[in-house]
Amino acid sequence: MKKYLFGKILITLLVSMAPVVELRGAIPIATGMGLSPSVAIPVAMAGNLIPVPFIILFVKKIFAFLRKVSPGLERFVEKMEAKAEKNKAKVLKYAFWGLVLFVAVPLPGTGAWTGSLVSAMLDMPLKKAFPSILLGVIIAGTVIAFLSYGAASLLF
Repeated sequence: MKKYLFGKILITLLVSMAPVVELRGAIPIATGMGLSPSVAIPVAMAGNLIPVPFIILFVKKIFAFLRKVSPGLERFVEKMEAKAEKNKAKVLKYAFWGLVLFVAVPLPGTGAWTGSLVSAMLDMPLKKAFPSILLGVIIAGTVIAFLSYGAASLLF
């Protein structure tokens, strides 16, 4: 129904912004809600990209603040930093294309959030990291759309 269209778009956008789930979960959810590929795919991709600049620019400051606030939060920060460190070699080895592939592969522990975190830990400037992450999100979105909607999704 058209009266629920805005709500479905909003849910798709918010789910795609969430860590772990990202657009890999948002596109199948949009499919289940009956959104067309021409709406769901760009909304999920845009939502997945919204947190990227904030993560790259502010995550180190946020981590420093969290360390001061609570020992429990310090463990969370250490876990996130370890995740970034674990993936650092993959990204460094191939630079631009390494980050693209890391974000594009639709597997747990990859995606725009982790790619942004790795970029921040490597001190990559936003203008260098964002194009890689953008291309990775487009590739991941295309793969997930194909799996969710079939070949017709590639035609938008």
